[in-house]
Amino acid sequence: MEKWFNVGKIVNTHGVRGEVRVISKTDFADERYIPGNKLYIFKERDTEPLEVTVASHRQHKSFDLLTFEGYHNINEVEQFKDSLIKIPESQLEELEEGEFYYHEIIGCSVVTEEGEAVGKIKEILSPGANDVWVIQRKNGKDLLIPYIEQVVKEIDIENKQVKIHVMEGLLD
Repeated sequence: MEKWFNVGKIVNTHGVRGEVRVISKTDFADERYIPGNKLYIFKERDTEPLEVTVASHRQHKSFDLLTFEGYHNINEVEQFKDSLIKIPESQLEELEEGEFYYHEIIGCSVVTEEGEAVGKIKEILSPGANDVWVIQRKNGKDLLIPYIEQVVKEIDIENKQVKIHVMEGLLD
């Protein structure tokens, strides 16, 4: 069975020429939305995704604006509002050593350098200079750790484990 990965959400239309406004969930927007690429739209009530081909891509404010081949006006793309844009696993790019996809990190157990269990990574935030990993702890509120080399010491994707260095005040 094919695994699908979310790359964005269509939140609205833009103008009258068939452009859609997308909130991107991919680190590779320039590559993912290149004209000619295939994307798959998952509408809420449909059981099968709709394959579309990117005709154009541009950025506007904090959105990616896309048009698809064969969809030339607002009436044809209105149906895509609130739909997810996904790609199959086969379209994932090979990453360089030390780079990871979010789905590889989310769900990993986090332990200290001493082997003490901290929790599981449940979400990744990208607020600015570096990502912030949200760790769900068994007892207590979520812990936020920065994805920086002073804190994250080892990532073992195969065993779904991340080893961190506990800086002063990190676990408080």
